[in-house]
Amino acid sequence: MPLVDLKDMLRHARANGYAVGAYDAVDSNFVAAILAGAEAAQAPVILSFAESHFAHYDFASLVAAAEAQAKRSTVPVALFLDHGSGMASAVAAIRHGCNGVMVDASHLAFEDNLATTRDVAEMAHGVGVPVEGELGYVPGVEGEDAERHPGAMRMTSPEEAARYVDASGVDFLAVSVGTVHGRFRGEPRLDLDRLAAVAAAVAVPLVIHGGTGLSDEQFQALIARGVAKINYFTALSDLAAAAAANALAAVNSSYTAAIDAARRAVADEVMRTATVFGAAGRAQALLTECRPWRDVEHVILFNWSEEAMARAMDFEAEGCALLGSVPGVREVAIGRAIHEDVRYRRAWLIRLASAAAEGAYMQDERHLDYANRVFRPHAADRIKGDYMRE
Repeated sequence: MPLVDLKDMLRHARANGYAVGAYDAVDSNFVAAILAGAEAAQAPVILSFAESHFAHYDFASLVAAAEAQAKRSTVPVALFLDHGSGMASAVAAIRHGCNGVMVDASHLAFEDNLATTRDVAEMAHGVGVPVEGELGYVPGVEGEDAERHPGAMRMTSPEEAARYVDASGVDFLAVSVGTVHGRFRGEPRLDLDRLAAVAAAVAVPLVIHGGTGLSDEQFQALIARGVAKINYFTALSDLAAAAAANALAAVNSSYTAAIDAARRAVADEVMRTATVFGAAGRAQALLTECRPWRDVEHVILFNWSEEAMARAMDFEAEGCALLGSVPGVREVAIGRAIHEDVRYRRAWLIRLASAAAEGAYMQDERHLDYANRVFRPHAADRIKGDYMRE
């Protein structure tokens, strides 16, 4: 089953009164467990990668592994950058395979948050990738991730939300209505009237950060008021740690036994929460309304002119660096023919994030500069084509 368009996924969720879980993965075991739980529930799922966790793993490698596993899944999946710090993070996340990104400028003043988010949204929309912004501030209280969100809670204003969504162009809005990152101290107190007012003020799906610690009834109350995506990590981390510790305490235990126990705990919690969120059993119906997310291969077969052959390696190195910096480009490589009797001796192999990214790439000033200054004058003998991966 292919990756699916995240915007379609969350529109379907909001229109049909349920929420999709966005579960942060911190290693390949978490990825496998999250997918296993979603498959058991037959629920759509978002594999989320928080920039604050990058110190614990290599982002590019883990997203690549997640992409490979997601394409073999039996449920619709999206790959998401969580709490990205800005433009560079968003561009890199799309390059590595994410088909949704969050830019978190919620700690900034309103106008600065708006400007930062708008810039990222313009870039991402140009290559077909939806963007989540955050207005208000969800603090950390205790437990994992809490220290990464210092400061006091700042609730989302419905009036500011309407302006923010309109001016930034975000596709999803993360709101602050009483949740916290990490674990709650005491009973959660949600401002559901505020959430309802925000939902009435904006047309985009709403997002809750800090889902750990809420009751089933509170989750359902949030969903009834426009929430279509719920971020969930601390509980997964706590359950995985406890399960691993229990496994290691057993007689004749092993590291692999701890891994297996942690994976079962995470999968069970994903299955449980998918059911609470109303996402269980939605996988097949959602697929009829979601566009698949597919890479595009831009292929150019060519020969350098005789005059250019002495400089070919320099031209190719410059092209790889320049074209690889274009947003939406996932990979740039040069191919060389392995047989002597072929018409074309060289190939540009350019992998793009989507059909929209191919269109943006063709108009990007970096591509046009290289094409007009270097490539076209020295490689008139060429053919090209664009191919979508199935």
